[in-house]
Amino acid sequence: MKYEKTIGLEIHVRIKSETKMFCGCKNAVELASEPNMHVCPVCMGFPGALPALNAEVIRLGVIGGMLMDCEVNTHSRFDRKSYFYPDLPTSFQTTQMYETIVGKGKVRVMVNGELREYEIHHMHLENDAGKLTHAGGKTLCDYNRAGSPLMEIVTEPVFHDKEEVMEFLRELQKMFRAWGVSDADMEKWQLRCDVNISLAPEWSGELGTRVELKNLNSFSAIGRAIDGESHRQERLLLSGKHIEQETRGWDDDRGMSVTQRSKEDAMDYRYFPEPDLLPLDLPEDFIEGCRQSLVELPIDKRLKYLNEYDLKDDDARILTADKDLSDYFEALVSLTNDPKKSCSYITTILLALINEVEEVSSIKDVKFEVKELARVIELVNADELSSTNSKQVVEELVRNGGSADLIIDENNLRQKNDMSALESIVDEVIASCAPQVADYKSGNQNIFWFFVGQCMKASKGQGNPKIFNELLKKKLG
Repeated sequence: MKYEKTIGLEIHVRIKSETKMFCGCKNAVELASEPNMHVCPVCMGFPGALPALNAEVIRLGVIGGMLMDCEVNTHSRFDRKSYFYPDLPTSFQTTQMYETIVGKGKVRVMVNGELREYEIHHMHLENDAGKLTHAGGKTLCDYNRAGSPLMEIVTEPVFHDKEEVMEFLRELQKMFRAWGVSDADMEKWQLRCDVNISLAPEWSGELGTRVELKNLNSFSAIGRAIDGESHRQERLLLSGKHIEQETRGWDDDRGMSVTQRSKEDAMDYRYFPEPDLLPLDLPEDFIEGCRQSLVELPIDKRLKYLNEYDLKDDDARILTADKDLSDYFEALVSLTNDPKKSCSYITTILLALINEVEEVSSIKDVKFEVKELARVIELVNADELSSTNSKQVVEELVRNGGSADLIIDENNLRQKNDMSALESIVDEVIASCAPQVADYKSGNQNIFWFFVGQCMKASKGQGNPKIFNELLKKKLG
């Protein structure tokens, strides 16, 4: 019996607003240095403290929905989701159960070189809970992130393997970072994922019983959890047992999922309309303003690099992983009109140097203007700078900034193309290497590169190797 796994995702993304969703406390975009620093009567649920909806959260939420090509609803409202847990000081979560801010959409993703679309069921807004730390037999409560704004993105059950899931999440991460909706840093819990998995016989055309894995916050852990839970369910089905609908946690150290609770239904949370917030009615000009502010999606840039610039898939993926990097690349191409060489200098030389130089951590930190790298490429294309020497120039630019031409002249790196001067060097090399010349003329063609090397040495690395090559072939016969 072969089983097909079907996967749906519930993704929580921390919105990058300055303040929390319903109060003026600092949003937990970065983890605070101390617990319970950014709290107030509203986010702590004190009696009589009323929420005030953050307009920036709404704007970023609408843009987040638009990036996923979702329908924006002009009318939505908030509901109370009631449950008691120590990290939820209000004893309810303010969310959108019945009328969400955006509806159906789709996200385009490259998976194994193939462009695919994955359907979004809806996205709604809600506030986050606090953080619990269990130590020494006690539970410590930190409410710094309680009340912070989240987008919860619910996909259709359209995934069938871990590669699809991980590439989809990476694409979301790139989209939200590109516009500034969220940093979506999984290590900082700015993006976390609940994975719903079910198995059914391949021929059945039906969905199996769904099991939810809660709060996964790394791509690698998500991959391992999908594999581990799928194997667990398959073993049960093959032994004739039933899958229980439940919520499980993933123990990455043990490589297995563990049961947490039976899966709740909506009635268990006693949803009802939030009495302290009016329904949300978005004006058309507000929605259009959000739409006009959208930037080019990373997936569109990637397709452009593949189809128009004819770059390799790995290079297109690297260049679109970060908006600053893709912006730098496009600025460079606009100056060089040479996408392939611009890509090569960024991906193989510049990024390697950024990783080596301590004071430079990203493309934004480089000390030279993009026109200087364009000048290096221009000189290489004009045979005025060798590829080897160009790397030395770029390294000096990364470490100390400055002018490409000045660095080249100060270090005597400019390539010489004077035909008569180079021909004199070739004549001298041939005259001083009579035994090697005789060996070459007797049939040892491999020794040809010895003569090229001797010419480069005689010119102190400044002679054009292409010209040396042509002259040597002509003179050696």
